[in-house]
Formats: sequence, C-alpha cells, structure tokens
Amino acid sequence: KQLDFAGEIEKSTQRAADLTRQLLLFSRKQALQPHDLDLNEVVTSITKMLQRVLGEDVEMQFKFSPQPLLVHADAGMVDQILMNLTVNARDAMPKGGRLLIETSAVEFDEVTAAQTSQARPGSFACVSVSDTGGGIPPEILPRIFEPFFTTKDVGKGTGLGLATVFGIVQQHQGWINVYSEAGQGTTFRIYLPRLTKASDKKANWSSLAAIRSGNETILLVEDESSLRAAIRITLSRLGYRVLEASTGAEALEVWKEHRAEIRLVLTDMVMPGGLTGKELGEQLLQHDPKLKVIYASGYSADIAGKDFHLEEGVNFLAKPFAANKLAQTVRNCLDKI
Repeated sequence: KQLDFAGEIEKSTQRAADLTRQLLLFSRKQALQPHDLDLNEVVTSITKMLQRVLGEDVEMQFKFSPQPLLVHADAGMVDQILMNLTVNARDAMPKGGRLLIETSAVEFDEVTAAQTSQARPGSFACVSVSDTGGGIPPEILPRIFEPFFTTKDVGKGTGLGLATVFGIVQQHQGWINVYSEAGQGTTFRIYLPRLTKASDKKANWSSLAAIRSGNETILLVEDESSLRAAIRITLSRLGYRVLEASTGAEALEVWKEHRAEIRLVLTDMVMPGGLTGKELGEQLLQHDPKLKVIYASGYSADIAGKDFHLEEGVNFLAKPFAANKLAQTVRNCLDKI
C-alpha cells in the first residue's frame, strides 16, 4: 500500500508540474510538449485522480474505444482537459449524479462536418465528458469559454477552467462541441486529429457505396436547415424518398398527409416549438405501432435514453454522425423485425 501511495504522490507531483505548465501555456509563455499517445491510455491513467475530485456522490463510468486512438498531443494538457471538465461536471451535480467519459474514433466527411462550424473532414479521436446535472442555460452557453466568465459564487471559480480547455484544444488543432439541455445534463465532446493510415481513410470514404440502399419514404425532422439539407441529400442519393419538417408540430402535419407512405421517422431529440423528438415519436407510434423511429442527439445513448431504450446504430444516432453511419443505421432500423 505504501508503494501505491508513493506512486500516487509521484503522479500528483507530476500533475502539479503539468498544471504549472498549463498556466504558462494559457499566458502563451509555455510551448506544448507533444508526443504520440493513445487517448485510451491517457484517460485510464488519470481515472483515480478524477474519482477523488468527484467524491462519493457521483458515479463515474467509462466507455473506451475498442481500437487504439493515437494522437499527437501533450499528455499533461489532455489531463488538464479531463480534470477541468470533471470539476465542471462535479459542480453541476451538487446532489450527486453520473459522469460518463467516452472515447471513440470518428471519421468526418462532408455530411458530418456540416453539423458544426469548426469541423473539417478527416480522421479524429473523440473524448466526451457527460454529466446528469441541471444543464447550462441557453443564454449563458455562448459565453462559457470566455476567460474569467463564471456563474459560480465569489471565491469558488476562477472562470479559467473552460477557457483553458478551449485554448488547449485549439493548440492541438482540434475543436470542442457542447450539448446541453435544462434538466438533462451537459456533454462536452472534444475532437483531436487522429494518427491513421491513408488506406484506412480511403476505405472509410468508399464504405457508403457498400451499404444496401432502399426506396422507402422517410420523414426527416431537424430544425437546423444546413444539417437537414445534408441528411436529405445523403438519403436521396441512396434512393430513399425524404419528406422534411423543421419542428415536431410541422412533422405531425406532414404525417397526417403522408402517413400511409412513411416507413421511418428520423428526428432530432431537442427541437423548438414545445414538442421534443421523444414526444413526437410517442405520438406517431400511437398512430402506427409498426413505424420505425430513429432519434438523433448530441448526447450519448446512455444519457439521452435514460428514460427510454436507445441503441446506437439501431434507433439512435449520436451527433455528429458520418454519412455511412447514417446510411447503415437507417437500413438497420428499416430491416429490424
């Protein structure tokens, strides 16, 4: 046990040095020290420290990519990202809750990149941190990465935590997406360039053509017009007939006119107008229990589906999703008996 404690002390000392470097980096006085790393191993190595930061009231869960996620990054800076996001999640759950850290390999094509302003096509490693706290108010969300901006009480927050995360991610030529809903929680998803073989990337781009297409009619419900257009184009190229709606209420009107033709509904979970994707799905399934429904969300299936069953690749798409993932999930859902 003493050796274990000594090892933890050594790690803590190293992390303290890394924190000092992080502060210097934030002030542009410290250069990155990048190396080729496996993101899965980086997350695993800091698990115990994150658990201590969270305390006993927050359950911590991990879902790791089955494949190595090689990135060219500064290990101390990646630790700092995870630490800052964990502290942020802890403060959002004063009465306890659940923290989920996930890693995954992501391929961004034109469809995926259209779902966020900062994205670009290529191979990326993603690490996401999700909490079950109260969520970030929409009026505050655009400001959370501003230096010294904080909603915490005086003396309880510097306002540098998320600003530092944003700066580190940018230094690594990556970007960060935030999904938050009042009463549901928040997910921070960080994308870093992934080291991969050129042949692997080429195989991914061609995989869309290998997926079986169809001619069924699909009702697409998405309030963001650019994303809705990208999804429509992809599905149309695969042979599907696509009907569109930007809100749940509009979707109900389209359903009334075309219910005999619609075989599948692809809907965003969070939409304006007072009707959520879940509520829309429930209403349509009452009319037609055999209808297939796929839900899309910036949250993971575990977080978004805490009130009902969601399965990635069957009835759920985690945003952002690639064209081949969209095509395969639609086909899986339609073919499921």
